[in-house]
Amino acid sequence: MTALGETLWPAPAKLNLFLHVTGRRADGYHDLQTLFQLIDLSDTIGITVREDGVIERAGGPPGVPPEADLTVRAARALQAAAGTRLGASLRIVKRIPVGGGLGGGSSDAATTLLALNRLWGCGLSVERLAELGLALGSDVPVFVRGTSAWASGRGEELSPVELPERWYLLVHPGVAVSTAKVFQMPELTRNTPLITIRAFLESGGRNDCEPVVRSLFPEVGEALDWLARLAPSRLTGTGSCIFASFGTAIEAERHAARVPDRWRSFVARGVNVSPLRERLDAG
Repeated sequence: MTALGETLWPAPAKLNLFLHVTGRRADGYHDLQTLFQLIDLSDTIGITVREDGVIERAGGPPGVPPEADLTVRAARALQAAAGTRLGASLRIVKRIPVGGGLGGGSSDAATTLLALNRLWGCGLSVERLAELGLALGSDVPVFVRGTSAWASGRGEELSPVELPERWYLLVHPGVAVSTAKVFQMPELTRNTPLITIRAFLESGGRNDCEPVVRSLFPEVGEALDWLARLAPSRLTGTGSCIFASFGTAIEAERHAARVPDRWRSFVARGVNVSPLRERLDAG
């Protein structure tokens, strides 16, 4: 039995403008430095509140079983933490490529936490929701907090940043990359020195995962080499998506028209504040 009709909530993607792996951790994760740029490419999470306590996925990516879906896991984590008797029916409309390094699954989980916290009347703080999110994935906290950010630690130590407006051409070369596999590879650089924001702005940084991903997925290397002929290009996260930055939408769209048909392309605007946070702050 349902108590409310479906409401729709945005789940934006992110880019890693650089990604340095600075060390191993005792807990099995890696220490990182990165700059998260939120973009306006978004999934949509449809949520219908249930009075019977059941949490179900009514629709979602076919390659992801419901029990493994981060939205379902997020809803159950919040339900347990808040002690609510309410449930939810979740419907995920995917626009962000799965396994693309754009944080789609993490963003879906964060949107589920934030939206259900509001719909269920749980009253948990953003800090507590970020803690719940970190147990689901290292990228979830940045989406919970809802701003572009300089990040360290596993990616959960966040400092909001104001980035100048840029437009991004994203290219998806048609493969899905396993983040876990990339970080397990022995040839991954794991000792990049820490840098400051000023040093990044001067040098541009790099993505330490790129050489490993190139070796595992020749399609990604081919796309990187192709885009580099048009503009400086980079892998986001562990890939497989790559991107280039432009000053205007017109410039980004002009280059997008040249992307070979065998690849998907997107043009997205960088944003400093998540559309979900703006909606929640507006009440």
